[in-house]
Amino acid sequence: PAERLIEAPVSPERSDAVYSQTSSSRLYLNYITTETCHAFRFSNREEITGCFQQEPIKELKLYKIASELLQTERAYVTRLHLLDQVFCAKLTEEAGKGTFPVEVVKGIFSNVGSIYTFHSQFLLPDLETRMSQCTLPRILYPTMQCSQEVCGNLTLQHHMLEPVQRVPRYEMLLKDYLKKLPEDDPDRSQAEKSLNIISMAATHSNTAIRKMENLKKLMEIYEMLGGEEDIVNPSNELIKEGQILKLAARNTSSMERYLFLFNNMLLYCVPKFSLVGQRFTVRTRVGVEGMKVLETSNDDYPHTFQVSGKERTLELQASSEQDKEDWIKAFRKTIEIFQQKNESFKSASKEVVDEVSTFPYLAPRWIRDNEVTMCMKCKEPFNPLTRRRHHCRACGYVVCYKCSDYKASLRYDGNKLNKVCKDCYFILTGRVDAEEPVSGKKRGILEIEAAQVSGNSFLCGFLQYSTDRTKPCQRVWCVIPQHDALVLYLYGAPQDVKAQCTIPLLGYQVEDVQRSVDHPPTSFRLRQSKSVHYFTADTEEVKLRWLRVICKAVIGEMPECQTPDVGDLANGCHEGMPDGT
Repeated sequence: PAERLIEAPVSPERSDAVYSQTSSSRLYLNYITTETCHAFRFSNREEITGCFQQEPIKELKLYKIASELLQTERAYVTRLHLLDQVFCAKLTEEAGKGTFPVEVVKGIFSNVGSIYTFHSQFLLPDLETRMSQCTLPRILYPTMQCSQEVCGNLTLQHHMLEPVQRVPRYEMLLKDYLKKLPEDDPDRSQAEKSLNIISMAATHSNTAIRKMENLKKLMEIYEMLGGEEDIVNPSNELIKEGQILKLAARNTSSMERYLFLFNNMLLYCVPKFSLVGQRFTVRTRVGVEGMKVLETSNDDYPHTFQVSGKERTLELQASSEQDKEDWIKAFRKTIEIFQQKNESFKSASKEVVDEVSTFPYLAPRWIRDNEVTMCMKCKEPFNPLTRRRHHCRACGYVVCYKCSDYKASLRYDGNKLNKVCKDCYFILTGRVDAEEPVSGKKRGILEIEAAQVSGNSFLCGFLQYSTDRTKPCQRVWCVIPQHDALVLYLYGAPQDVKAQCTIPLLGYQVEDVQRSVDHPPTSFRLRQSKSVHYFTADTEEVKLRWLRVICKAVIGEMPECQTPDVGDLANGCHEGMPDGT
């Protein structure tokens, strides 16, 4: 039972470490006296003699193990005597002179005195009595040689390790003893019972050590963050920490950041250039409750993933693919454990939560400026003078100033007023738009969102496009959707809500363009009568993928979905949504 386990003192790395003394120590000491000794008892002289004659080698091994236990126990008691009667006595004497408080000495040595009393007065004498009853030949062990110095040329920290190391040593010897002990031996049940008790004590000791190490680490983080509140808490457990790059929401510039992932929250920190004292400033706390982690793909920045929480959504870049996988694994495992510990999240973990149910309780992912060329609401093209880009804080869309001239309180930001788009404003406030167009109005053929068709397409990606080989090419996002396999849609960016133009592929001729200064070998063109469209891919492989799809579409056949590999993704050839969601 847990109440019989010992709270073994852990070796302190600092002299002011304090370890609590519990009543469970005495229960364990009284109990283990009988159990450990019974495990190594020999029934009587006649039984041992008979067994030794039948199996002398096995019995000799059993005796060696028992003798090793006795010899190591004597050495252990010697170390405990040194700790209790020498170190502790001398420090207590100095504390009595007023050099330092007596409580410091009690905190360091904790229950070493009771452990020494138990082993020296109970366990060791009982072991010696049991071993003296054995008639097997004695095994000579080298006696413990001590140096002239009482401490054996070892520091106090080294000696304080003895109580912690002793419990695993008991477990190891008992396991070895049971391997050599016959199944029908009368001592086997007592030995197994003792092993079970010792194993529980070892587990309890290791758990206590981990808790102390975790509190020490939390204290270090507390100092690095300049005294951040609620860090040093026994319920907080550090899962992972490390440097990472954060991609800006408006553009893809990267900024160096530092993450501390705990079992209940994520600290998003900014490094401070300081050699001492505070090293990081906490920019945002993101709770694990409701957190989501998604892998993303970015043409310019590899190894990216997205962390979404109620407080904020972050798109992060790891240093390598392995580092990315480690972070995603740590996040997902932390979320899973958090949900398992909270009954209210068990049902939510089995169901898919759609975008409407989380709006506006989670911070949105901002669509980047370079992913759109027009307002995602009114579809008017942006320009740097009269129609600049703005972000809706509720949905993350990029809109113009007219479509973002509204404010509403958002729950994820503490119900503060934030700039939102027109649609989100009416949803959040519950008002009705007086200028709402008549329902049922059909959209134009170009009014199809790029993200919508890219997520369900045969092939999508960036190509250089031109209708005149004498004019410079324009980089466009091209999509051949599955619902309209004979049409090529051309967008200005992957998140545009309206296509620039469409090309009905049926009847076109696909031709390779001769290599020239204006057209590299990755170029091809579509020709029909006087209509000519020039395209240039980033690589030869991307070009071949497009040709395989287009060559079937121009003759009216259904193309096959092209599954690009990792190298093609970096070159702008995608299947599915461009942001990886």
